[in-house]
Amino acid sequence: MGYFPDWRPAAGATVLPDEKLPLTQAVPMSLQHLLAMSGSTILAPLIMGFDPNVAVFFSGIGTLLFFAVTGGRVPSYLGSSFAFIAVIMAATGFAGGGPNPNIAVALGGIIAAGLVYVLIGLVVMAIGAGWVEKLMPPAVTGAIGMSIGLNLAPVAVKQLAGSHAHLSIALATVLCMAMVSVYGRQATRRIAVLVALLFGYGLVLVLGNGLGLVPGIDFAAVAAAPWFGVPNFTAPRFEWSAISLIAPVAIVLVAENLGHIKALGAITGQSMDRYIGRGFLGDGLATMLAGAGGGTGVTTYAENIGVMAMTRVYSTLIFPMAAAIAIFLGLSPKFGAVLQTIPAPVLAGLAVSVFGLIASAMARIWVDNKVDFSDPRNLFTVGVALIMGAGDFTVNIGNFSLGGIGTSTFAALALYQLLGIGRRA
Repeated sequence: MGYFPDWRPAAGATVLPDEKLPLTQAVPMSLQHLLAMSGSTILAPLIMGFDPNVAVFFSGIGTLLFFAVTGGRVPSYLGSSFAFIAVIMAATGFAGGGPNPNIAVALGGIIAAGLVYVLIGLVVMAIGAGWVEKLMPPAVTGAIGMSIGLNLAPVAVKQLAGSHAHLSIALATVLCMAMVSVYGRQATRRIAVLVALLFGYGLVLVLGNGLGLVPGIDFAAVAAAPWFGVPNFTAPRFEWSAISLIAPVAIVLVAENLGHIKALGAITGQSMDRYIGRGFLGDGLATMLAGAGGGTGVTTYAENIGVMAMTRVYSTLIFPMAAAIAIFLGLSPKFGAVLQTIPAPVLAGLAVSVFGLIASAMARIWVDNKVDFSDPRNLFTVGVALIMGAGDFTVNIGNFSLGGIGTSTFAALALYQLLGIGRRA
């Protein structure tokens, strides 16, 4: 068996990872995956004050790198990770709105998180992933994920503040995403963030640019931007205070990627456990590369796993195609200028929706894995982690600072193991 699969033509309704579709079917499928990732991959950098064009560019580069490291055997797209938002805003002192003037400091922390992630991947490749699964069972991973969503709550609430028109558009965007998520067709639900974004954008165009009832969208920068050009790369700057806040996010990415690879194994019917270490390594290297040039930290995307589950097309060759299109878009300053015109109230509404879903969706981990909350070990571990995350409990020791997501993560990991000492199960 070679490093890469010998992709054979698909023969049935279900397309396995080592099968390929005709180009006429593969290209539309890659566009569908691009749409699935685009809403969140664009939203995260805008909230943190990053250049979304650069983030899209590095999502494509990172996906190609992940494809190469995993030998083309794990069907995944890498996009902006929401796990970085709270710690980056804390490390840079960014309150939202416009470009973040301290991006360079955040990039140093992103590279550090990627390095920790790479080291974990190398250890898993050497000795297996059993220790990761014991360290982070469903009770712990669910608590960590929910803590991220709760920690981000103040960010979303602050973005809601403004005029009655600002609040109305934000809440209309929230309602749109809720309606699409509940009543939309399955394919539409996968791109609910993108649909809500377009709805809010259109609402501002009608009420602002058309009727003059709210501030309109200024397209001057779009008109002036060239169609093709090099993205606005930013060099990182390494400061210990930022590194200590951001680097622990690597643990969150490990838990997230582990869950995604397990899910891929379940829906494809082919266990991918032997690629867990390579998956961590590829994701870590992609995060380091993004941090080196001004992109956000990246992670495998559940949205794309949802598309695969819906279409039953798991061919890994789809993802390099989607990545190539993302890189092409990232090389268009005009595309980036359009992204920068997304109105603040629309971003506020999307933040409320997405951050809330991050928190609530984690409960599904507990339900699916039948976590026993009558067990005080699980109850106490989750309870303490959620309080530390929601309250943004920060530990400062000299120049070292560990924010709410970090303290919540380590509390969940440590408490679960400590409370298991002397227990039979």
